[in-house]
Amino acid sequence: MKRSHGVALAMAAMTPAVPAAAQPSRSSEVTEASIPELQAALASGKVTSRQLVAAYLARIAAFDQTGPALNSIVTLNPAALAQADALDKERATKGPRGPLHGIPVLVKDNFDTSDMPTSGGALALATLRPAQDAYQVARLRAAGAIILGKTAMHELAAGTTTISSLTGQSRNPYDPQRSPGGSSGGTGAAVAASFAAAGMGSDTCGSIRIPAAYQNLFGLRTTRGLASRTGVIPLSDTQDVAGPLARSVADLAIMLDATVGNDPRDAITAGAGAHVPKSYADALQPGSLKGARIGVLRSLFAIWPDDLDGKLVYDAAIAAMRGAGAELVEVAIPGLDELLTDASASKFEFAEDLRRYLAAHPGAPVNSLADIVSAGLHHDQLDKRLRDPLTDPDRNSPGYQLLLAKRVVARAATDALLAKEKLDALLYPTALGRPPVIGAENIASNCRLSVVTGLPALAMPAGFTPRGLPVGLELLGPAFAEPRLLALANAWEQLAKPRQPPFSTPALVGGKAPAPQQAVANLAGGGTGRATIRFTYEPTTARLHADVTVSGSGRQAPLAVAIHRSHEGGPGPILVPILLRGQKRVSADLVLDALARADLRAGKLYAALYTEALPLGTGRAVIEMKPQ
Repeated sequence: MKRSHGVALAMAAMTPAVPAAAQPSRSSEVTEASIPELQAALASGKVTSRQLVAAYLARIAAFDQTGPALNSIVTLNPAALAQADALDKERATKGPRGPLHGIPVLVKDNFDTSDMPTSGGALALATLRPAQDAYQVARLRAAGAIILGKTAMHELAAGTTTISSLTGQSRNPYDPQRSPGGSSGGTGAAVAASFAAAGMGSDTCGSIRIPAAYQNLFGLRTTRGLASRTGVIPLSDTQDVAGPLARSVADLAIMLDATVGNDPRDAITAGAGAHVPKSYADALQPGSLKGARIGVLRSLFAIWPDDLDGKLVYDAAIAAMRGAGAELVEVAIPGLDELLTDASASKFEFAEDLRRYLAAHPGAPVNSLADIVSAGLHHDQLDKRLRDPLTDPDRNSPGYQLLLAKRVVARAATDALLAKEKLDALLYPTALGRPPVIGAENIASNCRLSVVTGLPALAMPAGFTPRGLPVGLELLGPAFAEPRLLALANAWEQLAKPRQPPFSTPALVGGKAPAPQQAVANLAGGGTGRATIRFTYEPTTARLHADVTVSGSGRQAPLAVAIHRSHEGGPGPILVPILLRGQKRVSADLVLDALARADLRAGKLYAALYTEALPLGTGRAVIEMKPQ
């Protein structure tokens, strides 16, 4: 008999092929490495770009379809190693182009790439091969970055859990039974797992910021008009923004330097160059929180039952910012709830915007959203979401005009508050609650204020719940105030050091994922009562497997075998019963959360045997795991 506790099943996508020639060197450890650290290693000759590509490919091979099976990568660039070789040669002969020279990055699969398919997560578009790169992809390549591959996304960016007809469900490296958020969830999971130095996503309403919050990352939705959307599959022209996600503010600034500015093919970026500094990195000055004035927008701190742990993190973060010299004041935007209600334009714009994109790509396998839906080439979970735009009103409807008018009012009210209170930024949670369990709908987020105002918003890690789930906060500033937001976020990062890598994707050991650990517990209950438990622990999935065999008769017969957490060195509560009355042999699985993982490492988990004669327990044994 087998008992299973907390196990979620999901279909995995086909594994992208990892080039056999990609062998990382011992010196090319990339886990949690920042772009400046990687660039310093390249400059010193300690590592080559080829070795960096190989190291990231090894991590993808170890964790994306095996172990935690994050399912975050759609396509790997077959020319990545050759491009790395060319950039290594260029470095040797001409020197580096800049901080991204030879650095592997990932892009969401709605960015056009001339050397890889661009699917938008849709099976219907799996063979779409654009003739040229998206504007921001071209800028990254010009800066010397290596596009290592494309990341999974919520199909056509139409949701925030990252599930699609092409790749199935992606997973969160902090808890693989949960969603990574979306729609840029593949980028979020991959960057958090150190599958690349940084990544690119898109944000129609939270699709950069929610994955950042759920994966302990920094993610920026820029001011509308600062960054081009050319070559990015659209969801809503008046809402779409494309931008970076990274593990540090410094990396975010480097990615921003390489990607923003005027694009003649995207009219909203006209004049953007006037707002782009020489380098966003120049804003990252120490102590930037001191004297900063930040408005705490309490109306967006609504506490859901699942977010009580989050409230503790928010309160601690606010107190820490005050301690660093920032002035945090509670503020309100009059009528904000009404201004944010029914604020999405995608239902009016999506079908037409997608049709226009497909028309610009000769040879596209379909011509419209209607083609995709009528052929049944979309995921079942998106059926209603993709059918509704086919019958929704378009841009000519009164409802659309009302929505645009509300945006003008929202922008004016937000600008007025920022000016009147002399605020550097507004502060509020990115998401209200923790990442949803796979199969569940996402909960509320605060994505809309930046969308309806067009103002920049930077999601940043705030901390973790006691059970190891990330919590994020968001800073929203005046138009083109990206340097100030980066400065504040960088000061917070240096103060709080909130970044922690996920347990499920640790550093490789000899180029491979850490091996399973084992333990054996022998329990004696007095007389003939006995239990033998063989444990196997998978460190990349936190799955503790137990094979239990018991013996004993009469009053020595086992009533139960259970795993406990000790309390202050003595007996503590039961985590899970793994054998019940009448069973002689059983297998059980338990997925450990962050508290239980810490207790396992500290020797605080133990197994206990209960018999008819000793129903209050006997035969206690600490679970001490050892590598195989």
